[in-house]
Amino acid sequence: MKPSFQLATIACALSLALAGCSQSNQTTTSAISQQQEHTIKQYDAETFFDTTSIMGSSFSPKGDKILVSSDESGIYSLYEIDIKTANKKRLTNFEDSTYAVRYFPNDERVLFTKDSGGNERYHIYVRETDGTVKDLTPGDETRASFAGFTDDGKHFFITSNQRDPKFMDLYRVDSSRYEITPVYQNTLGLDVGAISPDGRFIALSKNNSNKDSDVFILDTMKKTLKPELITRHDNEAQYGPETFSKDSKSLYYSTDAKGEFSQVWRYDLTTGEHSPALKDDWDVSFIYFSKSGRYQVSGVNADASTKVTIIDTKTNKQIDMPALPPGNLRGVSFSADEKSMAFYLNSDTSPSNLFVWQLGETKAKKLTHTLSDAIDQNDLVESTIVRFKSFDGLEIPGVLYKPKQANSNNKVPALVWVHGGPGGQSRTGYSAMQQHLVNHGYAIFAVNNRGSSGYGKTFFHLDDKKHGTDDLQDIVYGKKHLQSLDWVDADKIGIMGGSYGGFMTAAALAFEPEEFKVGINIFGVTNWVRTLNSIPPWWESFKKALYDEMGDPATDGERHRAISPLFHAKNITKPLMVIQGANDPRVLQVESDELVAAVKANGVPVEYVLFDDEGHGFTKKENRIKASNAYLEFLNTYLKN
Repeated sequence: MKPSFQLATIACALSLALAGCSQSNQTTTSAISQQQEHTIKQYDAETFFDTTSIMGSSFSPKGDKILVSSDESGIYSLYEIDIKTANKKRLTNFEDSTYAVRYFPNDERVLFTKDSGGNERYHIYVRETDGTVKDLTPGDETRASFAGFTDDGKHFFITSNQRDPKFMDLYRVDSSRYEITPVYQNTLGLDVGAISPDGRFIALSKNNSNKDSDVFILDTMKKTLKPELITRHDNEAQYGPETFSKDSKSLYYSTDAKGEFSQVWRYDLTTGEHSPALKDDWDVSFIYFSKSGRYQVSGVNADASTKVTIIDTKTNKQIDMPALPPGNLRGVSFSADEKSMAFYLNSDTSPSNLFVWQLGETKAKKLTHTLSDAIDQNDLVESTIVRFKSFDGLEIPGVLYKPKQANSNNKVPALVWVHGGPGGQSRTGYSAMQQHLVNHGYAIFAVNNRGSSGYGKTFFHLDDKKHGTDDLQDIVYGKKHLQSLDWVDADKIGIMGGSYGGFMTAAALAFEPEEFKVGINIFGVTNWVRTLNSIPPWWESFKKALYDEMGDPATDGERHRAISPLFHAKNITKPLMVIQGANDPRVLQVESDELVAAVKANGVPVEYVLFDDEGHGFTKKENRIKASNAYLEFLNTYLKN
């Protein structure tokens, strides 16, 4: 998300050997030996995607197994991992990927979610202990999600749009009989954010604009089910529910009302008092608690990496973790008795691996080995965080990957990578697709242009209704920064990205046609007029914020046409690759079809890869391999050579 090519370093070593005819044997041998020490082994896409992606860490009720989703079979399937032996047992085997939700609190039944062919209409399923599976939310147009168990495990909650495709209603499900009872009919366009452990209080959110939102509390014990606004404020600010306290007496919510970055505040449900709970010099990304509330887990988005903190609420001190390999902590969960903790470690050079730790012991146990055995981790590249000045002097951050074979005597081609969104963020961490390209000698600079999340609300809103203009210039100036590096071939720089990044790729080729040598558009928007008029119905509650960001198609159609690459495809003169999923509900296939046809009409080389069984993102490993092979072959043909 091909064939191996000889590294420049190997060619250099061969050149040194040949040149040795006029040198002493000792000098020649020394030069070759020194060169070989710096030779980096190259791996094909099949080897990189032999790497296993894994997610989820729900403990079984007895705490002896952990439920995960893993793509080791080629698609994501459910597995349970025995903590003592690390043996895995596969639980699902569908044509489409299945994603673990969790075990039931009191037995080993499992909840999971699955869509069909990437159409994003996810259903909630239960897998019984005998292996039979039941769809709890049937319907071709239904989209549903899990919203939590009550503390006693007798009920759980789901949201579903079965009543109205535009709105997600809340339902309570009996854990034994699977009887579904309506709790809240969502006619106001609110989103369920959190449910108290006793099942009484529902925290809901509402997007007023892309700068302003509110939190409501619904008390299900009251006769009139009317959400109560708890975040009245005068100035624009974002408010969103996070979690309830384990005694169901307080709600924790996030807000950027107090400064540039999101903080977590506490709301007392009895007194109505608001008080600060957690803040940092970056956005506080999340907060949650173990079953009894003894352990508090929080995360901070610190300069494109997540910094996780675990507090023992009895002592209010951070717990002492055992010695661990390098990497960022993520996916922390606790067993019901709070004696065991599961977590992942992830780094640029290592995909996520699952660990389990008996609290207080000196060592944690590694349960998975997800990097291919064929890959030497020392051949992979760690990123650096880099900042540069854009056209107007604004400082722009990015994540830079420098190939190990790159130096001033061996300049390498480079790619500016643009993240999805708008409003996404390129972050540190393992990417098989990016490491594959870097391993084959391509520098990657993942630029977090203005409008990216993680750098404060002012930075986030700098691209509002300026898409394809100011943010595109940040990408162009990211390319100029690459050209300033003495190990980059300044004449061989391309651009690539997915979703919104795919739009930016096509926009760069259409509106700055001489800046980049090639472009790879991965399911990117090319016609904003069509896209904003055909968004999925379940985006209804988000639509107002989206229009504030991108513009309302009813009033901003002219600007949308002006920034849409499709209507300016005649300007595209550089080789283009387009990757698309046929079932994509966000960026319709016709978007890519029309761009490909228009650019071909220019007589420009265009390569098009269409996956009939994928949507907005590729879940099947064979498709990710095919895409990565296509990226490399295209770049080797049109950029490197």
